[in-house]
Amino acid sequence: MKSTVARLVLAGTHSGCGKTMVTGAILQALVNRKLKVGAFKCGPDYIDPMFHSRIIGANSSNLDLFLFNENTLKYLLVKNGAKQDINIIEGVMGFYDGMGLTTTTASTYEISQVTQSPVVLVVGAKGASLSILASIQGFLSFCPDQKISGVILNQCTAGTYSVLAKEIRKRFSNRVRPLGFLPTLRDCSLESRRLGLVAAAEVEDLRGKLQILAGQAEETLDLDGLLELAQSASAISCTRPELPHYEEAVRIAVARDSAFCFYYEDSLDVLEEMGAELVSFSPMFDRALPMNIQGLYLGGGYPDLFAQKLSDNKTMLASVKEALIRGIPCIAECGGFMYLTERIGEFPMVAYLPGKSFDRGKLTRFGYAYLKAEEDNMLCKAGEEIPGHEFHYWDSEDPGSSFTARKASGRTWSCVHATDRLYAGYPHFHFLSNLDFAHNFYKSCLKEKRRHDSRY
Repeated sequence: MKSTVARLVLAGTHSGCGKTMVTGAILQALVNRKLKVGAFKCGPDYIDPMFHSRIIGANSSNLDLFLFNENTLKYLLVKNGAKQDINIIEGVMGFYDGMGLTTTTASTYEISQVTQSPVVLVVGAKGASLSILASIQGFLSFCPDQKISGVILNQCTAGTYSVLAKEIRKRFSNRVRPLGFLPTLRDCSLESRRLGLVAAAEVEDLRGKLQILAGQAEETLDLDGLLELAQSASAISCTRPELPHYEEAVRIAVARDSAFCFYYEDSLDVLEEMGAELVSFSPMFDRALPMNIQGLYLGGGYPDLFAQKLSDNKTMLASVKEALIRGIPCIAECGGFMYLTERIGEFPMVAYLPGKSFDRGKLTRFGYAYLKAEEDNMLCKAGEEIPGHEFHYWDSEDPGSSFTARKASGRTWSCVHATDRLYAGYPHFHFLSNLDFAHNFYKSCLKEKRRHDSRY
């Protein structure tokens, strides 16, 4: 399949340069213009896509060259972006920053190359003037094949921008267009915590902040120039991943509330495309699991921040434990895994798995890793692999040993509790990284449905 997708990458010089705020301002301003807008995030991050989704009113997708091969990544861009007037792809960290300190592998730069997308570089301008031009020059010359076509200056004054914009045109011979600036807007700052920005649902007056940002974007960003640049992107060719559709549907309960909000929507779409009905529920507020389900998915999130509410909901804890003892197929990633242990801190949890979860006070086993099964389990056979990642400050007294995680550096560690009906551990994964994992989970849910039906 070949498709035209209007798109551009918003890349940063480094983490903290303001690319998420600039992305939010642009997305909201384009939505205010009544355009059909798509949003994507480079890398495995869950939080920024939640902000995107709040703005555009549709799911935002992750583009990641560790989790996906090049064809799958381009397919996701076409699938979610072909019908949009413009698609904004927010970068991760600095433009060239990849999996290691000295490689561009899986970086925003590499994604822009694979997708042949024009790039706009967001440069933090606070406390600098001529050095901003030196920074731009460095990014242009570091990899001569880069596709940087425009520059936005963040935390910049109107006076400074008017001078620097002329100098950018002069020094770079119109290879790079100055596309505007955003001043410092303290009332629109987004708070952070240990796993990144505070989740979109928890930001006070997020809608008001976004409208202020959008108003500023209309005044000081060249939105027409951004649209023109996005529409100049070349067509994308890819093939659709082969997904079987099961005639027999299954119902899978998916935990969704402030404690459990880390999901790749494209990964869940795989289950739906195969024939599953996904039923949302809240471990914090619902009294029990949904009725007539044949599968359970507990994603990551912030169960540590809501541990008391989760612990106080005794009927839900009992419902989940009873379902697991009965043998319902279950995937529990990171925070979902913590929920199944005996305790999170001092608060009792489901206690289906041994040990308690505790705060290490620092990132633990952080980053990308290949997950290799040490034994046959619900998702795969022994020896099979899937790429994944870990990102957590909390740890468990018993993180499991059914899989071995292996980083590119060669470091390994044991992880995950897995049986023929369970995957529970800190590593996150995406079904489009290995569709066999999706098939096997679906088949386990079908087996549970037939096992239940055979009783009557």
